[in-house]
Amino acid sequence: MTDIIVYAGLFSTALLAASILPLMSEALLTGLLIAGKQPVGVLLLVASVGNITGSTINWWLGRSVEQFRDRKWFPVKKESLLRAENWYSHYGRWSLLLSWVPVIGDPLTLTAGVLREPLWSFLLLVSVAKTFRYIVLAAVVLGILK
Repeated sequence: MTDIIVYAGLFSTALLAASILPLMSEALLTGLLIAGKQPVGVLLLVASVGNITGSTINWWLGRSVEQFRDRKWFPVKKESLLRAENWYSHYGRWSLLLSWVPVIGDPLTLTAGVLREPLWSFLLLVSVAKTFRYIVLAAVVLGILK
C-alpha cells in the first residue's frame, strides 16, 4: 500500500510540475532515489509518465484556447503570439526537446498546442526530453555519472 501512495505522489507531483505551478518533481524523485525503497526503473517510469501527461494537458489547453485568440480578453497579445509563431516556425518541433528546461519548457508545450503541433510528434519529442532528463538525474544521484 505504501508503494502505491509513493507512486501516486510522484506521478501527481510530476504532472503538476509540468504546469505553471512552481513544483519540482526532481526534488521528490531525488529523495526517493536516495531512500532506495522502490525500484529505480519504476520511479523513472512513474515520474516520466506523470510529467509527459502534464505537458500533454498543456498541449491540449493550447489547442483549445487558440480559438479565442481574437477576443479582447485573450491573455496573449497578437504581437506576442505572432512572435511565438515565427519562432516556432523557425525552430519547429525540435524545440520541444527543450520541454524539460525550467521556465521555458511549460510555455513551449502550450505554444505547441496553440500552433497545432501534431500529437504524435509532440508526444515523441516531449517523451524523449523528459525521460532523458530523469535518467540523467538518477544517474547523477546514484553516482553512475560523476
